[in-house]
Order: sequence, then structure tokens, then C-alpha cells
Amino acid sequence: MPEGPEIRQCADRIKRAIGGIQPHQVSFAFEHLKHYEPILEKKTVTQVKSRGKALLIFFDDDLIIYSHNQLYGKWYIKRAQNFPKTNRTLRLAIHTEKKSALLYSASDIEVLKKHELKTHPFLRNLGPDILDKETTYRLVLKRLKDKRFSGRQLGSLLLDQHFVAGLGNYLRCEVLFVTGLNPKLKPKQLSEQQLEALAKQIIFLTKQSYETKGITNDLGRVVLLKEKGYTRSQYRHHVFARNNRPCYACAGKVTKSVHASRPFFFCESCQPGCI
Repeated sequence: MPEGPEIRQCADRIKRAIGGIQPHQVSFAFEHLKHYEPILEKKTVTQVKSRGKALLIFFDDDLIIYSHNQLYGKWYIKRAQNFPKTNRTLRLAIHTEKKSALLYSASDIEVLKKHELKTHPFLRNLGPDILDKETTYRLVLKRLKDKRFSGRQLGSLLLDQHFVAGLGNYLRCEVLFVTGLNPKLKPKQLSEQQLEALAKQIIFLTKQSYETKGITNDLGRVVLLKEKGYTRSQYRHHVFARNNRPCYACAGKVTKSVHASRPFFFCESCQPGCI
């Protein structure tokens, strides 16, 4: 499933393609949304934003297309009326004279009015968006200390969109590696120094991933690894999806386990207590 950085990058691409333009054709795959097609074809796309793992396309006159990629959804930006070769099912198409924004395979698509954002069953329960300019490490630190979250194991807490919106499995693994923490620990068991480091890395690694299109490894190390001929999949992360390979920090073993029903990758030496 795409995480916050990937959805924000997708929002940026859609905005560049169709932002400020009135589409000449909007097409939904779902019958209950088809009556919106002629309405939206008379509106201009004013904004495209991400909220955690959700994507919002704003039109003038208060209409918004809400979508969530879930596991299989994928956006494509193509030249107008050009479609990718794929076995996926087209769910939403927004065509302008020059570009087409196409959403495949996603089933969670709605048309909302602006006031409905506050009561939407998914959006209303989201924590602060990690990529929002107003989400500071101090805000994340405050939430780590909140009684609603301080007694939760980190391995499950960092996947909970109610805590903060936008983190997913690869970011969970990378944040816990960089802070040297194991997923069984709870915020209330951490020192003030550990809590501050965790809050800062949640912000830092998410923003780095957004700015670098998914790289969470140390950027200086990435340069050196590229020079040695490493592929993107080899240099992208510290530990995620690198099981049985040497840790870049200590040369110890990167191990794969399961935590909160999701694959979890860690270094046995750098993160004591994970086993």
C-alpha cells in the first residue's frame, strides 16, 4: 500500500497535470457516482491534496473527489485519452485537452462537499498529517505522551492512522531502526531523549522519503552505494525488505519477523530486544 509520501507525490503529479483546468470529460466506473460526471465537467480543479493515505481533488463550487488507493489502487498521468497497458480496472478518469488523470483498481471513491470532510468516517478520525507544515516534532511528541497512545506498542502504534496520518510499514521499520528501538516497547517506557528522537525521526524520514521519492537510507551513504553500482532496491532503505543482508550501520544481520500482522525488518545488533 502506498504510504503518505507516495500519495503526496501522486497529488503533486495530478495537480501539475489538471490543476487550474476545467476537464472536458469525467468518468466514474460506479453507477452511484455517474450523475456527478456532467456536474464536474463544468467545474475547475482548484486544488489537489493528500490527507495521510487519502487523496482529495477539489473543484470550485465546493465539490471534492475523495479516493483511497487501499492495497491495489494506482494513479496514472497520461497524455489526453491515452491509457496504460494494464490488467487493472479503470475506476475514475479525468480528461483535459492535454492530460488524463486515471485511477485504476481503487474501490474507495466518493464525491463530497467541503463541509462533509469533517464528518467523513475515515477523514474525521485521522491524526495529524505528517507532511503537513503545521505538524511539528513537538506535536508528535505530545501525542506520544498522550494517554490514548502512550501504552501502545510502537510496532502497532506507528501503523495507526489515528496517531499520525501517513506512516506505513516501510516507514515504521525505518523509523524504529534509526532510533534503535524495538516494536514491543511502548512510549511510556521510553526516556525523554528517546521520545524526542522518535518524534523527530517520524517527521524527518517521512519528509525525506517524500523529497527523494522513497529513499529512507542515509543520503551520504546512498551516494557511495550508487558509485559502487548498487541498485535502487539495494540502497533505498536501511533495513526494510533487506532480510538476511548486512546492516549498513554495523554489518550485523537484518532479520525479518512479523509484528502487528505485518512484515517487520530490523537489525539484531542495532535494535536490542526485537527477537
